[in-house]
Amino acid sequence: MADITRRLGWRHLRGAPTAHVRHHRSGKLVHDGPGLSFWFRSLSAALSEVPVDDRELAMTFHARTADFQDVTVQATVTYRISDPAVASARLDFSIDPDTGVWRGAPLEQLGTLLTEAAQQHALDVLAHTSLASALTDGVTAVRERVAVGLAAEPRLPATGIEVVAVRVVALRPEPEVERALRTPAREQIQQEADRATYERRAVAVERERTIAENELSSKIELARREEQLVEQRGTNTRREAEENAAADKVRAEAEATRSVRLAEAEATGSVKLAEAEAQRTERLARAEAARTVQLAQAEAEAAREVGEARAQAQAAWLRVHGEVDVEVLHALTGTRLAENLPHIDSVTVSPDVVTGLLSRLGGGDRG
Repeated sequence: MADITRRLGWRHLRGAPTAHVRHHRSGKLVHDGPGLSFWFRSLSAALSEVPVDDRELAMTFHARTADFQDVTVQATVTYRISDPAVASARLDFSIDPDTGVWRGAPLEQLGTLLTEAAQQHALDVLAHTSLASALTDGVTAVRERVAVGLAAEPRLPATGIEVVAVRVVALRPEPEVERALRTPAREQIQQEADRATYERRAVAVERERTIAENELSSKIELARREEQLVEQRGTNTRREAEENAAADKVRAEAEATRSVRLAEAEATGSVKLAEAEAQRTERLARAEAARTVQLAQAEAEAAREVGEARAQAQAAWLRVHGEVDVEVLHALTGTRLAENLPHIDSVTVSPDVVTGLLSRLGGGDRG
């Protein structure tokens, strides 16, 4: 559809590359071609827009075969308008100058023309073909016949139409007939399936029998091996008992020999130990006696030396005190007495005591 805009009483048309536009003004052709763009006046302009692209026309119609069976034909015809001038002269492709919409329905007319022409040729070829042949080779026969018939159709070039391709999608009988036709093939397929099922079951049974035989053989072999195992275990047990008895005998003899040797060694060791203990005791007694004598001698010597030192100290002490004055001795006595007295926090001296002491001290000074 052309794009038309209005500006101050004028109209502007802008076409598409796939649309052929023809503009007549006052009966004269002014613009002619695809993808045009121009200004015009709506009162004096006659516009036509013819599509020049390839278009698909799907059609479905019924036909009858030679054995009076109804079939449905589904086909598609690809066509184009090769001569827009002729097409616009034979069909109404005029458009409204205000909206750009076709005034009529030219494409529907073309569809009707092509459908009727194709249907006529398809009916002709199916009328001489049985249903079985139509379902088997009818698609190719109908497609070729329709393509040849449309190419030879004189009305199509006179209208400016060119058929590009013809495709027949399917030929289908009525649903009941189709189910009836499918039944033999379905039964045959079912028979094949049943035969395959039976064969699979037979193979499964054979395999189960083989498996059962293998299991039985395995059980027999297992029982034979268990018998051998029992015999071997008995032999091993007997040998083990004999070996254990021999080992116990050897062990008992070795234990007896070891006990005898151990007793002899213990007796010899006891004698040697007693002798060594007696020698050690004698040596200890001798050492203790010598140590006791030496200790007694050392103690006697020390006592003698201590006594002599004490005697000398006492003599010197007496000699010193004999040579010292009596007042000094009194003073030393007071000092020694003060050193040996207990701790006294405070002492109260009466005047009488102080007077007596001072008198004695004065008398001493005078003497």
